[in-house]
Amino acid sequence: MQDTLWWKGAIIYQIYPRSFQDDNSDGIGDLQGIKRRLPYVADLGVDGIWISPFYKSPMNDYGYDVSDFCDVDPMFGTLQDFKDVLDQAHDLGLKVIIDQVPSHTSNEHPWFQESKMDKTNPKADWYVWHDPKPDGSPPNNWLGVFGGIAWEYESRRGQYYLHNFIVSQPDLNLHNPEVQDAVLDNMRFWLDLGVDGFRLDVINMCMHDPEFRNNPPRTGGVSNTETAFEHEINTYEMQQHIYDKTRPENLAFIRRIRALCDEYKDIMTVGEIFDDHTARTAGEYTAGKDLLHTAYNFQLSGSACSAAHIKSAFVNFHENSPNGWPSWALSNHDWKRVASRWAIDGKHSIDQAKMLYVMECSLNGTIFVYQGEELGLPEAELEFKDLLDPFGIQFWPEYKGRDGCRTPMPWDAGLPFAGFSNEEPWLPLDTRHYKLCVAHQENNSNSMLSLVKQFLKWRKTVPELIHGTITFLDTDEPVLAFARDDSVYCYFNLGNTEQQVNVPENLTAMEGHGLPHTIAGATLTLPAFGGAFLKKG
Repeated sequence: MQDTLWWKGAIIYQIYPRSFQDDNSDGIGDLQGIKRRLPYVADLGVDGIWISPFYKSPMNDYGYDVSDFCDVDPMFGTLQDFKDVLDQAHDLGLKVIIDQVPSHTSNEHPWFQESKMDKTNPKADWYVWHDPKPDGSPPNNWLGVFGGIAWEYESRRGQYYLHNFIVSQPDLNLHNPEVQDAVLDNMRFWLDLGVDGFRLDVINMCMHDPEFRNNPPRTGGVSNTETAFEHEINTYEMQQHIYDKTRPENLAFIRRIRALCDEYKDIMTVGEIFDDHTARTAGEYTAGKDLLHTAYNFQLSGSACSAAHIKSAFVNFHENSPNGWPSWALSNHDWKRVASRWAIDGKHSIDQAKMLYVMECSLNGTIFVYQGEELGLPEAELEFKDLLDPFGIQFWPEYKGRDGCRTPMPWDAGLPFAGFSNEEPWLPLDTRHYKLCVAHQENNSNSMLSLVKQFLKWRKTVPELIHGTITFLDTDEPVLAFARDDSVYCYFNLGNTEQQVNVPENLTAMEGHGLPHTIAGATLTLPAFGGAFLKKG
């Protein structure tokens, strides 16, 4: 049952640098702030950290528009600061993975500045350029994820360039081997520094159809990407994205990424899959020892919270990748926080947040937890005037964007701005978050934070929860039940009313995980948002 690969069954804590800890009092989190808080992260009991982008960037998309892939943006510190974070994390026993954005750059990147000048310069073919139609309109009907067409005209070249996201994020032409080499060189830079892996941003969007064919319209409703909005709001969901992403040529590039990582020891690659058919693509991208180690997708980021929904995500993945290893997340920097997204009748509940955290960390796979989940933070409520996310500004108020999950961490309610900074933060804190700050919770044995520490410590004593297989059991809603290695049986009440479940009589209750339950003979009673772990023998 043991596996030497560190990331299999690991709990990885995502840090969003802008909002974790500000150490230089400019209202924006930084690398020295991360270093200061790493003992807190290690004390949670997680196995590693994923740090979202800290590269040089004009920050039009808050770091995912990179202007230099091999340096740190001054707002976050210096390259030496990152080395300090890396060393500190390793000293604390934490692995470190970082974002890579292989599909696009900022329009301020030197590559694009050269490429846009004319059709004959050395980097003329480093981005996706195409002539306009005879009437001057864009080359085809491809749409941008953030709304509108995916093409922008550049008068210097007399051509359009492709941008799958905002206008200032031109897409690289990864059909060009020189561009692939340059992207791999960027990754090698960080591997040589000692990082333990990469989270590959929208990895299925690296290639386009060389024939630039039009996408067909979607029929039968929106896609299953589990985005936060439907096609009535964003035209992107009105197409089948056959030609602008998830192209077969992409697999050869992924094999090059994997070959590079295999030159180093114990490197992890996890792909973000943003696709019409996420499970199928995740399976395809992890279906061999020369592809990605693992992939997580958007199947658990939707608004549905049911045992059937969670089961279907596993079934879909394993049907498409029987030998693959999944990764799961309930929240991240792009999704509404799960404590609000899955709240019953819109009522935020710490008991529900506790149960969801334990349930997530009991699933088979690599688990990604987002900063603040251990506190049970709800989605922050912001006014339109406070929004910075271009996605939210574009689609307000039907979709409020991603700022609500990106607000600063609340450390100590007795300090200015809850201890995040001495100056006005880049996004305002939600007043509800002050009551859930770390200082209030760390010495309260009944708090969410105490439960997380207790459970993650206990989890390390139950190897079945780390390395074991998973088999889902037949239960009625709202109870989710599964067995790990046919030895440890896990039951979770996803509902807000008491539930009783018949369980095999040869199971005994395991203690120490922290969720409420009672068992009498073959009857397991789960209070609202309760949970239980039972073991044979």
